[in-house]
Amino acid sequence: MTKSSTKKLVFTGLCIAIGLLLPQVIKLIPIPNAGSVLLPMHIPVLICGIVCGARFGAISGLILPFITFLLTGMPPLFPIGLSMMLELATYGLVIGLAYQYTNGKIFISLITSMILGRIIYGLASTVLYNMGSMPFGFEAFISGALIVALPGIIIQLILIPFIVKPLKNSIAI
Repeated sequence: MTKSSTKKLVFTGLCIAIGLLLPQVIKLIPIPNAGSVLLPMHIPVLICGIVCGARFGAISGLILPFITFLLTGMPPLFPIGLSMMLELATYGLVIGLAYQYTNGKIFISLITSMILGRIIYGLASTVLYNMGSMPFGFEAFISGALIVALPGIIIQLILIPFIVKPLKNSIAI
């Protein structure tokens, strides 16, 4: 394993740890369904994808909801947790590829990954909810993935560039 791979692995572990901690802190905020509104697990996955690349970003997104479920019981693994695993893995993968492909254009990378991740979430949720005989239609997708989550999406678009730019300058991965 190269020094760069080791740094990426360590940083990915740090992002996963932050992704485990943020939802617990967010629960302290007196907002109903704060996790669905503020999307705390998304931020470290997106940062990981930018800093460490598509592969590490996808891995962090895939395992973070599963580890969170093992430690806290939330999100329920079926169907929400599985949908989130696919969504966050898509975020990490796409933002890593888009950031590299666009030569570091962070807003284009963020928006591309958010759109594709939400599409994957909607498709996965539709399949998984219907497998469990729970209806999940277009209205539920628009409501949950866009309207309820709008504050979290705005936070990501504002916060992540401010975190990533100095972070990329201060660490050499």
